[in-house]
Amino acid sequence: MEVMSHLVSWVFLAVYMYELNAELISHLHPPEQEISTDSCVFPFVYADGFHYSCISLHSDYDWCSLDFQFQGRWRYCTAQDPPKCIFPFQFKQKLIKKCTKEGYILNRSWCSLTENYNQDGKWKQCSPNNF
Repeated sequence: MEVMSHLVSWVFLAVYMYELNAELISHLHPPEQEISTDSCVFPFVYADGFHYSCISLHSDYDWCSLDFQFQGRWRYCTAQDPPKCIFPFQFKQKLIKKCTKEGYILNRSWCSLTENYNQDGKWKQCSPNNF
């Protein structure tokens, strides 16, 4: 009976060591993650808010959703991910069809990130290429 008890103990120890070794190996050699090339979706809904550009909420790095309503699919942002200007857009009583300096006190061009700036107030500065 004592021999059987030692055998069972050795089997448990062997299984434990095997599982420990497997866990250690997975930490030393984590599986390679596939980096998504899917496009960011702007705007997207996350944490009860609309986001019109990449965010760093709950992250050290900017990220974006791959779905309008965040469903767990995301990726880190790159320099190619800024939101695009929406043309034409409503500003005051006008329909604006390109980047404008109107209403910007720093005399820089800007555009709306939605079809109706009056309603949403979402904007960005235009790049030198006006996009």
